[in-house]
Amino acid sequence: MSWFPVDGLQSLSLVYVLQSDHSLTRCYRMTSPLHRGLRHLALRVTNLPRSRQFYEQLLGFKSVWEPDPENIYFSSGVDNLALHQISNTELNSYDSSKTQLLDHMGVILDSPQTVDQLYRHIAPNIETMGGRITKEPKQHRDGSYSFYFADPDGNLIQALYEPTISQLRISPES
Repeated sequence: MSWFPVDGLQSLSLVYVLQSDHSLTRCYRMTSPLHRGLRHLALRVTNLPRSRQFYEQLLGFKSVWEPDPENIYFSSGVDNLALHQISNTELNSYDSSKTQLLDHMGVILDSPQTVDQLYRHIAPNIETMGGRITKEPKQHRDGSYSFYFADPDGNLIQALYEPTISQLRISPES
């Protein structure tokens, strides 16, 4: 493995991956993450008022944004949990033994520029690694900025700048 700065980023290294046909594929591996960790989770729920009560009363989450009656966003201080009401059509055929309601998970980044940096890092190599970009970078109505990509199993990951939690720093307690 050789060290190779990309776009001024010292957190990437150039690696060659041996493919099954014995050819080498050149790609960049992240050696230290650009993101601040997995601090965003979006769940699709069958009963938004019931789920709201559960997360507020049992887990102490505080509502930080309610853009409409089908969506609510919570935080415990350093994270972001989104609850999205599933549609009536889906609700009528919902079977908890066969259906996963995870909508997506997200990694938090420092700024919109860092979101773009991560996008430029991921986009050229994601398909050769079995993933895909699902939504290009965009500005959201709450001031957030993000893009979405899927892992090889189709799990959605949002690379997210969120104005409140992106500024928070987590440090170990002394």
